[in-house]
Amino acid sequence: MAFFSRALAPVLLIAPLLGLANPLAGQSAPSATAPAVKVDTSAWLYKGSDLPPDPAWSFGTLPNGLRYAVRKNGVPPGQVSIRVRIDAGSLYEQDSERGYAHFIEHLSFRGSQYVPDGEAKRVWQRFGATFGSDSNASTTPTQTLYKLDLPSATPQTLDESLKILSGMMANPTLTDAAVAAERPIVLAERREQPGPQVRLGDAANALFFAGQPLADRSPIGTLKTLEAATGASIKAFHDRWYRPERAVVIISGDVDAATLGQLVVKHFAGWQGHGPDPADPDFGKPDPSKPTSATLVEPGLPPLVMMGVLRPWHFNNDTKIFNQKRMVDTIAAKVLSRRLERRARAGASFVQAGVDLDDRSRSANMTTVLILPVGDQWEQALKDVRAEIADAQKTPPTQAEIDREYADYEVAIRNGVETARVEASAKQADDMAGALDIRETVTAPQNQYDILTDAKAKGMFNPAAVLASTKKIFEGEATRALVNTRTAEKGTAEKLAAALKADVSKLTVKRATQGSVDFSKLPALGAPGTVASREQVAGLPLEQVRFANGVTMLLFPNPDDTGRVFVRVRFGRGYNALPADRPSLGWSGDLALMESGIGTLGQDDLDQLTAGRQLGLDFGLDDDAFSIAALSSPNDYADELRLIASKLAAPRWDAAPVLRAKQAALTAIPGYQSSADGVLSRDLEGLLHDNDPRWRTPDAKAINALTPAAFKAFWAPLLASGPIEVDVFGQVDADAAIAAVAKSFGALPPRAAANAAAPPVRFPAHVATPVTRLHDGPDTQAAAVIAWPTGAGMADSATARQLEVLAQVFSDRLFEKMRQAAGASYSPGVASTWPKGLPGGGRLMAMSQVAPSNVPLFFRLAREIAADLAAHPVSDDELARVKGPLQQLYQRAATSSLFWLRELSGGTTDPTRFEATRRIGRDFGAVTPISLQQTAAKYLVPDKDWTMAVLPRKKPAK
Repeated sequence: MAFFSRALAPVLLIAPLLGLANPLAGQSAPSATAPAVKVDTSAWLYKGSDLPPDPAWSFGTLPNGLRYAVRKNGVPPGQVSIRVRIDAGSLYEQDSERGYAHFIEHLSFRGSQYVPDGEAKRVWQRFGATFGSDSNASTTPTQTLYKLDLPSATPQTLDESLKILSGMMANPTLTDAAVAAERPIVLAERREQPGPQVRLGDAANALFFAGQPLADRSPIGTLKTLEAATGASIKAFHDRWYRPERAVVIISGDVDAATLGQLVVKHFAGWQGHGPDPADPDFGKPDPSKPTSATLVEPGLPPLVMMGVLRPWHFNNDTKIFNQKRMVDTIAAKVLSRRLERRARAGASFVQAGVDLDDRSRSANMTTVLILPVGDQWEQALKDVRAEIADAQKTPPTQAEIDREYADYEVAIRNGVETARVEASAKQADDMAGALDIRETVTAPQNQYDILTDAKAKGMFNPAAVLASTKKIFEGEATRALVNTRTAEKGTAEKLAAALKADVSKLTVKRATQGSVDFSKLPALGAPGTVASREQVAGLPLEQVRFANGVTMLLFPNPDDTGRVFVRVRFGRGYNALPADRPSLGWSGDLALMESGIGTLGQDDLDQLTAGRQLGLDFGLDDDAFSIAALSSPNDYADELRLIASKLAAPRWDAAPVLRAKQAALTAIPGYQSSADGVLSRDLEGLLHDNDPRWRTPDAKAINALTPAAFKAFWAPLLASGPIEVDVFGQVDADAAIAAVAKSFGALPPRAAANAAAPPVRFPAHVATPVTRLHDGPDTQAAAVIAWPTGAGMADSATARQLEVLAQVFSDRLFEKMRQAAGASYSPGVASTWPKGLPGGGRLMAMSQVAPSNVPLFFRLAREIAADLAAHPVSDDELARVKGPLQQLYQRAATSSLFWLRELSGGTTDPTRFEATRRIGRDFGAVTPISLQQTAAKYLVPDKDWTMAVLPRKKPAK
């Protein structure tokens, strides 16, 4: 993709300084010395389908059965995204092999034919890839997917990467020694899984898929089978299922498709399977004789009901009419979900409920209904939702209801067409892998849109058809329900069975008819404002505009960000406006502020107003401002600006969203105590800010004190005060964008400046022993945190970048010691936080989940690493392996307007952000082993660290 010169300007500031060019653009393949191989280049993906093939993809089938799908795509420039899909997951395991598909994923990365033990991560780091985000893998019940996003690929690194991946598939190191070394890491991953969610998932699978393998085939496996695994037993699974006939190599990147195909042939044509290709296992069908209900007591989760209607899954040719019928089913589910949402908004027995359709692991075609009741009213909530379902099965929807859902569906698919030119290679590769997993195809966005509009033209979205679909999606071989309660209650199972059979015919409520709404119904804003000044920001493709009423604007026109316009409106002072000496309602804004309406329009009206448009209201609480943002489009962004301006000018204060938010917040409280992660999410930020109430999670008393009147009294002054900055970044005409802001925000009355000093932000004092909190989850789980105070503000961006690199070096070392060496943790990590708009609060923090016995080990290793970084410079190789991927991350991000929005937003009130952005390349270029050591010595001071441990509460003896 060739970038428009003006949009490219900021990228050019970074790339040369980092030494990051686009090495593959315009280059041909590394010389491929592959033997002559006859490749079948027919489009294997579309066999049995009448959908138009996507011409961007090229296909091939090798004589050994391996298939590939490759395409050229230059988003982001220079990147190549590779996926290797193995058609085998946990459903392919025998009882004694549970967890083996996932175990092989680990072992393949650990060592293989072309990479010594533990070196794959370092090799790809040297190629600029970040472990965990750029190189990773996942195992599901039906597939194992290996992922590599190779930034700024060269012919040599691409060639070497495919060679390594071929060795990982065909010949991973599956010895007893490798299994023994990796087993603690796999067990740590199993231990660190979020317990309540895992138990809910296991209970749901056991009920819904009773009698089928999926009922008890979690990819993580069992403690018994993992501990019993040997090199030989895992190799037997590998040899059975890792075969070229079951492998697909998917590549999308900034390289000619022919070159990519040649490289696949070169490295994968010689792979041969062991023995005959086995038949696929039988995943079974829903068994109507199995129980229809089950109960779970999980205090760490809110009360909820999951209801499922199951039908046998079977393969369907991915044809046009198949997709169109499924689109009608989707509209039927959306109509019902909106009815449930409107009932919840008005005040119902449930906080939330929705309908979803899914082909679940090729084991069942399933309609799922998820219900979150108000408090413990799960019986009534289930009955009320069933009443809505029964009514939808009995009475056709109105054409207006159908058109409302079609409008949103149509705009989502149309957006895919409009933004196809900037679709990332990684997404294209992932979409292809996802389609293969469910035995479907992919087609060009325009083709998908044509299928939808053809269905519309044929009149398929009509009341009778949607009624028929509603009946169909709630018919099946079995209907089952699971309820979770926080405490064991006598008779729960009987109550659930009764609620599933109860007569609900009298529980249907009369729905209000939604009237038509257009932008004329929004409050009038006054005459358009005038531009007081307009200037180019030096060294950046950015304009700064000031209007006569004091509103400022940052304008970043990027014609190559096709179909996308990022809008962000900053107002007020954010955290700096909240009281630091007493609790406030700052926590409640994200839950109810945008849902409380505008002028005379409630949330249902606003939904109608925005139907079929790329419009939204996303509230944010930032360091030094509140924000309302949306991803809009060239056609819609002017109305987006009008919508946000109206929200600030004439906010509505409906009570129902506040009461609903209150219930949602109360529902979350018990879950915090259920795991080490939950305790951290509740307590850590407050503790790291020395118990500043702005960052403390509200308790039940504070939440119960929330009233609609108190909500309005707190937020109304904040919406009406402080400066406004409007940021418009993306595919816009500059003059038109300025005119749109003049008509919206320029028309607002002047606002008083915010001159109050920002309250100080404190870091907690050093503690000799860790601050300790207890959780009520599994006694095998604990968490440990160590943090050092740093700084804040973009005036010292050079130090912020030094700390960013230092955190990655620290994280890499901690990963090596805690995971690879000790097997004590699956996911230790280190991050640097450097607030842009606060007077303090920066920190470098290391955190890990561990077994309780390994908490002291974490603190010892973290402090040893910190001391060594302060005492000795890192090697050139270590710095390059960390700095390279970080620089690549910035370079890739810089191809999107969103990156520049994040960096530059707030610059009209804090111009240091402009200079910090101009300096990104120079700041990273200035990071050296010596400067990194100096930074570590300055900040990683032993008597300034703060530590925390979250340990399991001792259970009383039975």
